[in-house]
Amino acid sequence: MNTVSSPATPAAAEPEHAASYLQDGHGIKSWIMTLDHKRIGVLYLISILAAMFLGGLFAMLIRTELLTPTKTVMEAETYNRVFTLHGAIMIFLFIIPGIPAALGNFVLPLMLGARDVAFPRLNRLSWHLYVIGALFAIYSLIHGGADTGWTFYTPYSTTTTSAVVPIVFGAFILGFSSILTGLNFIVTIHRFRPPGMGWFRMPLFLWALYATAIIQVLATPVLGITLLLLIVERVLGVGIFDPTLGGDPVLFQHFFWFYSHPAVYIMILPAMGVISELVSTFSRKHIFGYKAIAYSSVAIAFLSFLVWGHHMFVSGQSPMANMIFSALTFSVAIPSAVKVFNWVATMYKGSIKMDAPMTYTVAFILLFGIGGLTGLFLGALATDVHLHDTYFVVAHFHYTMMGGVLMAFMGGLHYWWPKIFGRMYNEKLANIASLMIVVGFNITFLSQFIMGSLGMPRRYYNYRPEFESYHQWSTAGAYLQAIGFILVAVYLIHSLRRGRLAPANPWGSATLEWRCASPPPTENFAQQPTAGDPYDLKPLVFDPKLGGFTYRAESAEGVA
Repeated sequence: MNTVSSPATPAAAEPEHAASYLQDGHGIKSWIMTLDHKRIGVLYLISILAAMFLGGLFAMLIRTELLTPTKTVMEAETYNRVFTLHGAIMIFLFIIPGIPAALGNFVLPLMLGARDVAFPRLNRLSWHLYVIGALFAIYSLIHGGADTGWTFYTPYSTTTTSAVVPIVFGAFILGFSSILTGLNFIVTIHRFRPPGMGWFRMPLFLWALYATAIIQVLATPVLGITLLLLIVERVLGVGIFDPTLGGDPVLFQHFFWFYSHPAVYIMILPAMGVISELVSTFSRKHIFGYKAIAYSSVAIAFLSFLVWGHHMFVSGQSPMANMIFSALTFSVAIPSAVKVFNWVATMYKGSIKMDAPMTYTVAFILLFGIGGLTGLFLGALATDVHLHDTYFVVAHFHYTMMGGVLMAFMGGLHYWWPKIFGRMYNEKLANIASLMIVVGFNITFLSQFIMGSLGMPRRYYNYRPEFESYHQWSTAGAYLQAIGFILVAVYLIHSLRRGRLAPANPWGSATLEWRCASPPPTENFAQQPTAGDPYDLKPLVFDPKLGGFTYRAESAEGVA
């Protein structure tokens, strides 16, 4: 391969298939005790995908049970435990850490042209804490599981005899993992930016991770304290939330949602960052409105701390508080809409290539748009009172979190898969699977919007017969999604052995991670690269001999 440099690119590109981080020691200990951000990212990825599988398995059990209005495959008590574990695992073990901890850990230093994150040992500790927190959740599962719902609402969570303490303590430990990751990312972005990369020459994925890290550091301690107080009340009988002990259960809701609504943006902001990278690359256009997208990430991080009360419109808080929280909730839609409009403007008149990452990008924009629009209905007092605790809320949440975060995670996974493992997957199967997932998703949750608007309560084990057809459609869609995800697992695993070798830059992206070999060498770059415009795609041209993109000779200062 010719290695070229230009004023807007690193000084030199790496060899296509140099010795990689995957070859530095093959024992389990070498991986568990590694300080390499790439290996830690892979460890996170494996752990998070395992959590996604387990949470998805519980989701399929829920949908199978709800196929009929009465008992189908499990008792009511088991059903309560299953949907609690589904929610807790998917939120705390998959969605919150999914993009930042797995994809972010791998990609962030590469995007900065750096060797590693600022605190490699802290990074390794964050993964160890993640595993320890996950083990507590598994311990809870072995001992019957909790039956409180993933929100652990009091006073039920302080009085039930189910295994609440282990799973709550697991979530408490996971909070430390999230805080350490956030601290590491903030310091790394501040200190390790390469020559030429000012704040407004950073890739938008880094802006999203930076805004996310701020929320992680500021909001997560509130959840940790809240869960610790819940454990203290259960173990020692101190009256904090239980009204029979002189406590206030609504106080738990305030504490919980003060963290958990910012946590929604811990989930969605990294997803938005991924979409910003994909939409530019696969539209072959410079991102539209770079500064507007960057500032909107910071605006979302700020506003996320002000809207927790919209979860509590029916909790008895004052009408004035309800009005204020409702108005603030509408304000969050503005920076989110700014991003969507800029993505669509980037696609306009672009040379769009519908590879799998772009398929998931388009799905994200569609599904997140529906999730955001229905969020406005729930932010309005007049409609929220009717829709509160119905399947409408379930559908809205899944359109935002699954239609948003999961689609972006899948897009990012396919986008960076060649960089992580150095192998290309089967593109045809990837597009088929993405179509199955998106169609199945809409069948699953559009029917739930209808159910909810007709008054079907969420979390119910039995339901009235008039809702049966909607539940059956929802279950059929869930099975279609499951088949799609199984297909994804098959072709990605197959690619690890049989996939063709990936070039350094298979997609033609201009960000720095595509300037090193696929997979990257241990040191990432032979010398620190100089950054340019991360969305200037004009100098890139497809080279059929490489099967990927390289820089035009006329744009280079020299050819090595």
